[in-house]
Amino acid sequence: MLRGLRAVRSVARQSLNNAQGQQRRNLSIHEYQSVQLLNSYGIPTPKAVPAFSASEAEEVAKSFGKPELVIKAQVLAGGRGKGHFDNGFQGGVQMVDSPAQAKEYAEKMLGHKLITKQTGAGGRLCNAVMLAERMPPQKEYYAAVLNDRARGAPVLVTSNQGGMNIEDVAHDTPEAIITTTLDFEKGISKEQAVALAKQLGFKDKAVDNAADVFGKLYQIFKEKDATQIEINPLAELSDGQVLCMDAKFGFDDNADFRQKDVFKLRDVTQEDPQEVEAAEYGLNFIKLDGNIGCLVNGAGLAMATMDVLSLHGGSPANFLDVGGGATADAVKKAFELLLSSPNVKSIFVNIFGGIMRCDVIAEGIIKATKELQLSIPLVVRLQGTKEAEAKKMIKESGLQIFPFDGLDEAAAKAVEAAQSA
Repeated sequence: MLRGLRAVRSVARQSLNNAQGQQRRNLSIHEYQSVQLLNSYGIPTPKAVPAFSASEAEEVAKSFGKPELVIKAQVLAGGRGKGHFDNGFQGGVQMVDSPAQAKEYAEKMLGHKLITKQTGAGGRLCNAVMLAERMPPQKEYYAAVLNDRARGAPVLVTSNQGGMNIEDVAHDTPEAIITTTLDFEKGISKEQAVALAKQLGFKDKAVDNAADVFGKLYQIFKEKDATQIEINPLAELSDGQVLCMDAKFGFDDNADFRQKDVFKLRDVTQEDPQEVEAAEYGLNFIKLDGNIGCLVNGAGLAMATMDVLSLHGGSPANFLDVGGGATADAVKKAFELLLSSPNVKSIFVNIFGGIMRCDVIAEGIIKATKELQLSIPLVVRLQGTKEAEAKKMIKESGLQIFPFDGLDEAAAKAVEAAQSA
């Protein structure tokens, strides 16, 4: 049981890294968009151009004036090079030696789903490819700007072992990783950046070029409300140039009101359609693999709910946080999302009303139960603001709802109902 509990918590916590609060906290953008953003700040990259059809890929390849290029499927997932497409084509990153070959590979990528370790079996649809110069590096490094909650400050994480999984580097040779705490307002000084570049092993004029990249990466991080900028690899060429060869960006969703240009780049085709739909109603929804639909307010209570269900031998089918400002219609939409999975055998509503009023939740529960003709067991626990009114509404509705005051008893009932279905 404890193993199962740890597994659920692991999945849930990983999901919550991108799902705290009423909105998802991370906007990711495609690689070609990252290149454009880097270039706009004067950060050098290999020349790279997107294409949205096979014929366009051929014309783009011709425009480079050189045959040796790389073509990359533009999907928001890691492991593209080792992935495979739903048509059997292997690899989302390919070397091309002619415009005709660029067209051939684009035809095999565009309009197909790329399956990688990160996408799951469903894969991600490839709507664009990026063609880029091949520029063999003399040495590969790693650089990332991140928020470090433990330090309460942004950090610049660097390593002279780039081009590989940074988690593997941290595990095998932790001494190869340098973490520099940054002042939020000032970022990294020129002197700090130069010293860091030398410590990493950059040589001659590459030292100043690397230092310049470090400073500009933090400038983007601060000015664009980024949560993550990862450059892997950061390449030193034989002539001293320092180029960002691959970039991953994450941006704080809470900053969308002041980062309109960035959030115009969002590609919802790369996101789970149900999660996108949920966000339109202010709901935070993430699918899991169990059979008990959960509707909760607050990430902390959601984790506790999952824990108690697991302790009773149950398995949550989702994380669904209605937040503090949900309406009755939003609650109904939440039920629609829960019921969209054929695996759901019971539903557990667990609300602790602070900002969120229990009577609003009750109104939504009654509305959903009637209009959706709910036929699976529904267990409800409502505590807090307008609790008495909510309980009265549910009692007088005459609907087949199992009300509880205690969390443990309610969770046990939800598990029993799911197992009996």
